[in-house]
Amino acid sequence: MRIFSVLFSLTLILGTARTTLAQTAADYRQQGIQYRAQDQFPQAIAAFQKAVELDQKNLPGRLGLGWTLHLANRRQEAIDVLQGTIPYNPYNIETFNALGIAYLVNGDLINAIAAHTWATMLDQNNEIPYFNLSLAYERLAMYDWSVECAKRAAELEPNNPHPWIALAIAYQGQGDQTSAKQIFQQAINVDPRYGDRASLSYLSKAAFSPEQIKTAQQLLTTIQ
Repeated sequence: MRIFSVLFSLTLILGTARTTLAQTAADYRQQGIQYRAQDQFPQAIAAFQKAVELDQKNLPGRLGLGWTLHLANRRQEAIDVLQGTIPYNPYNIETFNALGIAYLVNGDLINAIAAHTWATMLDQNNEIPYFNLSLAYERLAMYDWSVECAKRAAELEPNNPHPWIALAIAYQGQGDQTSAKQIFQQAINVDPRYGDRASLSYLSKAAFSPEQIKTAQQLLTTIQ
């Protein structure tokens, strides 16, 4: 009976330890989120790293670390972390949304397209990959594909100006300046800030390339 009592006590101790461990990992992840919201990226990264260290299989912790590395412009590290997250759940949409964006901003357009295409297969109502696919295809001068992806993104999230701007840029690439101007005006109707040339520089935060931002600035000039 004493042996069973000891084993039972050990089971309780181990169970409590696991619970404490999981809670600690969650606490560090929450700290990481708070630091990231304040743009304190070194502290956020350290917190997420601790969360992953304490709970290797915790998907939100890994995603948090990868995305924060991306925001801190440590892009290759971000890609490595996000790629390493895939085996834990190859059907997680957030993983491929984040990985595709990191690839896109890093200039790896083919892998960006692969990641975002898989994300659209996981959820056809996921606006993020369609928008980023439009940007990637436009940079590859595949304007028809860019137009169709931007249309789908705008359909899914009509109150977001970024898909409309992406669509206008894609039309401009096609040589359809009339549609480009009309759609860019639609983007301004959605968010009047983009009627100001200076505000267009913030498009870089939405993964637009410098060349795409320049095209947007040129379009704005033609409709003012």
